[in-house]
Amino acid sequence: MSVIELTRFRLRKHIPLDSWPSEVIAHPKELRAFVLCPENGTVYEIDAIKLQVSRRARAGDRATSMQLSPAGDAVWVLVPSPGALVEIPFKTMQPGRRISLPLAGHAFDLNGTRAAIASARHRGIMVASLETGAVERQIPAADEPSMIAFRKDGRYLFAASGPERSLSICDTATGRTVVRLPLPVEPRQFSMKPDGGQLFITGGGLDAVVIVYVYQTEIAETLLAGRAPGAMASMDTPAYLMVANPDTDTVTVLDLDNSGRLVASVQVGRGPRSIVVTPARDGQDQYALVLNETSGDLAVIRIKSLPARAEERRRPTPIFALIPVGEKPVSAAVMTFA
Repeated sequence: MSVIELTRFRLRKHIPLDSWPSEVIAHPKELRAFVLCPENGTVYEIDAIKLQVSRRARAGDRATSMQLSPAGDAVWVLVPSPGALVEIPFKTMQPGRRISLPLAGHAFDLNGTRAAIASARHRGIMVASLETGAVERQIPAADEPSMIAFRKDGRYLFAASGPERSLSICDTATGRTVVRLPLPVEPRQFSMKPDGGQLFITGGGLDAVVIVYVYQTEIAETLLAGRAPGAMASMDTPAYLMVANPDTDTVTVLDLDNSGRLVASVQVGRGPRSIVVTPARDGQDQYALVLNETSGDLAVIRIKSLPARAEERRRPTPIFALIPVGEKPVSAAVMTFA
């Protein structure tokens, strides 16, 4: 794991781990981060002051993914075999509540007091209570649900099927399918707008982003977004959508307030895999951090440097900094020091 100092845009330290990491989550209030290593099913707590592993917890023999709890006081880890969701509270940093799942899950989302778990293998969705630890209902899927996400208010679930090229919208309380929307892409990536009003989908078959209005439960539009668009990150102010294009080593920036108009195509490192936008703070610049898996570096895009006028968009937009971080970076989290 690598630690980058964003005030000076330099590598501070490499922190050794026992296995290959896949995800990192920042503590919402304290200067700590949590890293998941799926091959040994372990979550590592990183002290952001001492820059070292402070504690660790093993959720299972292997793990699939993790998410911050809705209360911000724990991480939940999805374990594939036997299928379970395991809570690791920050206070104890020991496995706490365990929700046994009747089906092996591969993706999940959390909202309020509920978890939704997708099982592509068994073509089903499970809805579980984080309070009681019980699976409340199982929802059969028409085809393999490859990705899943709650609407911000928790009322509906969005489940995308890759083989079927569809998006199913389900009522969380009843499990009833409200609508099934055909997609022009084979969905591989989800990204929700920070305000929760739009869901962005990319995937194979079309060089575009599909935009879903989640409260109208309809597809709004499909925007061209460079070649083979992948990972995404969006902002509320300015209303930009940033899309990674691994095949061309670029990031495409679209203006959502202006009919998805192209703002810039920024050349970054090789194989951009993930994009993280730093929090907006008064008097400070805001940046998009692009993790380049193939070249092993972090490209920094200064939001204010993106072209504001149409004539400027014909010129290449330079990155602000390029920082070597180590082999195959795949996930990042930003922590703010007061």
